[in-house]
Amino acid sequence: MSAKNLRELIQNPEILVCPGVHDGISGRIALSKGFKCLYMSGAGTVASRLGMPDIGIAGLTDMHGNASLIANLNPQVPVIADADTGYGNAVMCARTLTMYSRAGVAGLHVEDQVHAKRCGHLGGKELVSEEEFVKRIRAMAIAREQINSDIVIIARSDALQSFGVDDAIQRCKSAVSAGADVAFVEGITSKEEAIKVVESLHPIPVLINLVTNGVTPNWTTAEAQEMGFKLSLHPCASIIPASLAIGKAMDELLRDGTDASSCEGVNPRDSFMHMGLSEAIKLDRMVGSTTFDNV
Repeated sequence: MSAKNLRELIQNPEILVCPGVHDGISGRIALSKGFKCLYMSGAGTVASRLGMPDIGIAGLTDMHGNASLIANLNPQVPVIADADTGYGNAVMCARTLTMYSRAGVAGLHVEDQVHAKRCGHLGGKELVSEEEFVKRIRAMAIAREQINSDIVIIARSDALQSFGVDDAIQRCKSAVSAGADVAFVEGITSKEEAIKVVESLHPIPVLINLVTNGVTPNWTTAEAQEMGFKLSLHPCASIIPASLAIGKAMDELLRDGTDASSCEGVNPRDSFMHMGLSEAIKLDRMVGSTTFDNV
């Protein structure tokens, strides 16, 4: 159902804004704000689950586990999840799609970096051939058909940095011919590049990755829509603000011996309400129980 919803949202006239979330807390908060689609950031997942940088450390188990958690917070709201390079050969790419789909993920993106990959906004990226990239996409498309899934396949090319925008566009076209639904050119650096990508790939839906303070300008979603993008990812929307807020709270505790100011008057019950406590109480009462009446 969520994959079908995602396909419908992509066809809407308005750009689909997908805030990056990295765990249950950030996912719950984003849902409470009314976003129509969430994005499981790979960098956020590596940071939150492993405490490590986004340099190819996380594997399928790490990413699938986090994607499953976030996708099932509200199965009606689609989640797009980072699937890195597909985590291996064609068989592994097929397995990745199958596992993501069965976890409730609505869409995934797979890229053309080598398996020892890194964040798309860092330098020194190495790429596989266009032929190898297409095999990854084709394997996922075959797996999707075999399990009768609607999951959206997003083809991400990191070729712009090393080979130029024309090569990245061509790789995306080949990937769509192999079964991808959406094109994603990583690391766009100017409005001119952005417009060229969108116009060259039309009518294929094109995604823009708005990594805050990365190599892509900090465009607003209105600006991205004006350039013709159909989806915008915002991978830093939760992980960086969260890390900054935690750092400030730790500083306060060391300096003042208390974290009261950082908590801004919020008590445990208030916090739990953001995590679904009211829904749990309602369900408990619906079955005739009084377990949480005094909470």
